[in-house]
Amino acid sequence: MSSTLYESTLRSLPLLGRGKVRDNYAVGDDKLLIVTSDRLSAFDVVLGEPIPDKGRVLNQMAEFWFDRLAAIVPNHLTGVAPETVVAADEVAQVAGRAVVVRRLQPIMIEAVVRGYLAGSGWKEYQAGGAVCGVALPPGLRNAEKLPEPIFTPAAKAELGEHDENISFDDAAGRIGRDLAERIRAISIQLYTEASKYAATRGIIIADTKFEFGLDAAGELYLMDEVLTADSSRFWPADAYRVGANPPSFDKQFVRDWLETQVWDKTPPAPRLPADVVARTAEKYREALSRLTGLPLR
Repeated sequence: MSSTLYESTLRSLPLLGRGKVRDNYAVGDDKLLIVTSDRLSAFDVVLGEPIPDKGRVLNQMAEFWFDRLAAIVPNHLTGVAPETVVAADEVAQVAGRAVVVRRLQPIMIEAVVRGYLAGSGWKEYQAGGAVCGVALPPGLRNAEKLPEPIFTPAAKAELGEHDENISFDDAAGRIGRDLAERIRAISIQLYTEASKYAATRGIIIADTKFEFGLDAAGELYLMDEVLTADSSRFWPADAYRVGANPPSFDKQFVRDWLETQVWDKTPPAPRLPADVVARTAEKYREALSRLTGLPLR
């Protein structure tokens, strides 16, 4: 049976904060417990209805990718079992949906890589022939594969605010050019490797975002989530056609429904009907199954 967790309520650890989807707790001075809830955000607004199994799907998918891509860049996982750092009566809140990670200094840039023209990138291209300052060939169509993957960073926004697409030079000005160039190279390598694997599973990764942090010694780590249905645009290869938005294994289904509602994209969001919740949950579970070949644990 599906179970939902809209918000964790751990008392055994200090709560550091809640994001759109994740709740972060301190584990000593050098580690964090990250609990992935079943909350869903769209247009940077957290919706009121949880999506059954969503947190467990995202957690398992991220762990799959962290393991598969570990040779490219270190990641924040510690291997400590979440069940061992909470009280006995709190184990159900973390089982299958939490990780214990290194406590890092986050780099306040989202490392977005696009292999296809879609979403805000398509809109920006239509307006000026470029995406985040990266000039692209004329005549490209919606959902078309780009000549090569491009790095289009975004500045992280406060909770409830919209992330801001920025140019590479802007990113370099914020975090330093050497670090920006390293993150760009690693991000494109991560996307390329993941895309090759996903293609063997009949999935196109149109775009994705990575987040990075530094430890006290200045070593770079991949952190937060990686190549999940929340941070990526997954398309089924057998339904892909240039010129149209393919069906996707992510929250695009919810976005599309919300676009039909009379709503100014500020809280509170419209209440999701039960069938939209159920179909969204199925999209997430199908993404996990198709990409990893593994059942939901």
